[in-house]
Amino acid sequence: MHAVAPLESATSLDTVFAPVRSMTAFEEAVERLGTAIRLGLLPAGTRLPAERELCGRLGISRSTLRQALVALGQSGYLRAVRGRGGGTFVAETLPPAQPPSLEVLSAWRDTCDERMAVEVGIAVLAAERATPGSIEALAEIVDAIESMLEDFPSYREADTRFHVGLAEATGSPRLVTAMTETQGKMSVLISHIAHPPQVLGSANDQHRRLVAAVRRHDPLAAAREMTEHIHATEHVLAGLLPDA
Repeated sequence: MHAVAPLESATSLDTVFAPVRSMTAFEEAVERLGTAIRLGLLPAGTRLPAERELCGRLGISRSTLRQALVALGQSGYLRAVRGRGGGTFVAETLPPAQPPSLEVLSAWRDTCDERMAVEVGIAVLAAERATPGSIEALAEIVDAIESMLEDFPSYREADTRFHVGLAEATGSPRLVTAMTETQGKMSVLISHIAHPPQVLGSANDQHRRLVAAVRRHDPLAAAREMTEHIHATEHVLAGLLPDA
C-alpha cells in the first residue's frame, strides 16, 4: 500500500506547486519537484496530484508536465504505477549518487554566475560579428545533437563544440579561451546529475533559438536566449544536484 501524504495540509507545498515561468517551464518544473523531493516536502511514497491538477497549479501544459515527470522518473526520483490505485509516486529510495565535493557544492551557483557573465557577452558579440559560414557550422552542430539525446557523452562533446563555436564566431581568441574554461567548469557540475533525454532535448531547442537570433544578427535576442539557456541549466542543477 502506497503512503499518500496529506499534500493540502502542508502550506509549504503552496510554493512547490506555484505557477512557473513560461520560458523555462520544463526546467523549473524539474527543479521545483526535484528539490521538494530531496527536502522531504514530498516524502517517499507520496502520490503526486493528478496531471490536470498539477498542470493547473504549475501553470504549464500537460506535455510540459509529462516531460518533467519523465525526466524525474529517469533520474530515479519518481516512479509511475499503472492500474487501480496507480499514479505517479515519489520513489521509496532516492537514487544513489556520488556526492559532489564540498568545494563544488558550495560554489556551483558562483560557477553559473561566471558562466552568465561570459556567455551572454559572447552571444551578443557573435550576433554582431558571425559570418554566414560560422552560423551554418553552429546550425549543423544543433542538427547533429538531435541524434545524440540518448548518448550523453556524445551529446556533451557536441554541446561543448557548439558553445566554443559560438565564441569562435566573435573572432576573439581570448573569448574562445574564456568559453573553454567556463565549459570545463560546467562539465564538472553536470557530471553529478542524471541526463534524461528530455532535459537534453530542451537544451538543444534553446541552442536552435540562439542560432536563429545570431542568424538575424539580433544581439538583444541572442542575449535573451543565452540567458534563458543558462537559467534553464541552473534550474536542472538545483533540481537534480545531490544536496543542492
